[in-house]
Amino acid sequence: MPRVETILKISLEDLPYDLKNCLLHCALFPEDYSIKRRTIMRHWIAAGFIKEKENKTLEEVAEGYLTELVNRSLLQVVKRNYTGRLKWCQMHDVIRLVALNKAGEECFGKVYDGSGVFCIERTRRISIQSRNLERLSESDATRVRAIHVFNRYLDIDLLKPILESSNLLSTLDLQGTHVKLLPAEVFNLFNLRYLGLRNTDIESLPEEIGRLQNLVVLDSFNAALSCLPNNIVKLQRLRYLFACNVGQQGELNPFSGVKVPSGIRHLTSLHALQCVEANSEILRGVAALTQLRTFAVCNVETKHSADLRNAIKEMRHLQHLQITAMGEKEVLQLEGLVNVVGLEGQLEKTSIPQVISSWSRLNSLTWLKLAFSKIDEESFSSLLMLHGLCHLSLLKAFEGKKMHFAAGSFPKLRNLSIRDAPQLNQVEIEEGAMASLAKFKLVACPDLKFLPHGVEHLAALEELYLRDTSEELIEKLQQKREPKECTAYLRKIRHIKRVTVVLTKNGLQERIR
Repeated sequence: MPRVETILKISLEDLPYDLKNCLLHCALFPEDYSIKRRTIMRHWIAAGFIKEKENKTLEEVAEGYLTELVNRSLLQVVKRNYTGRLKWCQMHDVIRLVALNKAGEECFGKVYDGSGVFCIERTRRISIQSRNLERLSESDATRVRAIHVFNRYLDIDLLKPILESSNLLSTLDLQGTHVKLLPAEVFNLFNLRYLGLRNTDIESLPEEIGRLQNLVVLDSFNAALSCLPNNIVKLQRLRYLFACNVGQQGELNPFSGVKVPSGIRHLTSLHALQCVEANSEILRGVAALTQLRTFAVCNVETKHSADLRNAIKEMRHLQHLQITAMGEKEVLQLEGLVNVVGLEGQLEKTSIPQVISSWSRLNSLTWLKLAFSKIDEESFSSLLMLHGLCHLSLLKAFEGKKMHFAAGSFPKLRNLSIRDAPQLNQVEIEEGAMASLAKFKLVACPDLKFLPHGVEHLAALEELYLRDTSEELIEKLQQKREPKECTAYLRKIRHIKRVTVVLTKNGLQERIR
């Protein structure tokens, strides 16, 4: 082991300065912790480890650093997304130990676990992994630049002395803690660049937040906020603003947004804004946010269609867009848009082919979710032109009886989910269609009595999930029908690694393969 550690130390010394800082930062996460790509990139950007170069954005440089750390085997891939892009990673225990020792030697950062002697005076970053903060709160924290908390039951009052003396603090990440109210000391942190409130119980933010003039990241995703204060518009350097609640609107509409002030149009540095409640004034205002890469809006009504359409057309760099209608009956008129990647709302029926055709010009379109869109056999054929799609979800979106996948359609599609298609009784897959499909879900399709015809052509298919299709189909797969019929069905799916059937009303969930 000492020889391994020596080699690792040499590898660390060989890293460029900024890349080494990025690695040492990863060591501050708990042992075996899964690190999310987007989160760590935002941390690095806020910490100043990332500089723009070679006409690349900060995000592109940060992702390049992450890829290099993985290629050097200093970080391990835990999961990739539907495009094969890294989604979660973690650090091997041995590498983490060596990196933590190096971080301590260079006063980069330390882990506080509540045990032993802890000298805060000589470190710039603290990773709090203990509930006991008494000894920590008595220390001199004037040099501390970052505080990361990894304990849900944090007594925020014990952090007050540290916050009061940490004039240089640039990162305060309270993600996942049961904090309901931020102490006043937070809003005196003029140098604060990253405020992490994700998955906390924070119910409101005061107008004093406008004093955090250097804030780059405000991450209150899935906190308990219902609105943002008016002074949020004073944060001219804000690059990422996440404020929405998850899981309160049902399975088809999982997000609920927050009310934002009309002055949101002044935050022209924003790259991400998620998720705002729609109104005409706000939608006209966000048209000024031309740097947005991520935008999510909910409670959209028919009357908002023109303002929404005009705003999105100004967002030339948009990569991720989520539109959620107020309800199933709202008809959204979105023809002419070429960068929609997520839509929960009914499209105007006569314009569906034109809308989808306008999207097909985007080769970069990889993710599409449609809900309540009232697509039939004819308009579904328009979707087949989206050759770059990797993920497609249709939720209460298909009204036809037959779904046909022509040869060569969806060559890059990895995930396909069809949910709540009450009339669907036939799925036909030609040979050469969906050549890359790995996961196929059919949910709440009660008239579907047969396996998709041509499922045997899906050579890359790893998982088939059938929930609440017809009982007749489930019985065939369970081999409860005629032996010849069952054998023919099982031959069609023998190449699939995992096949699961579910009948909710019968309490059945069974893995066939």
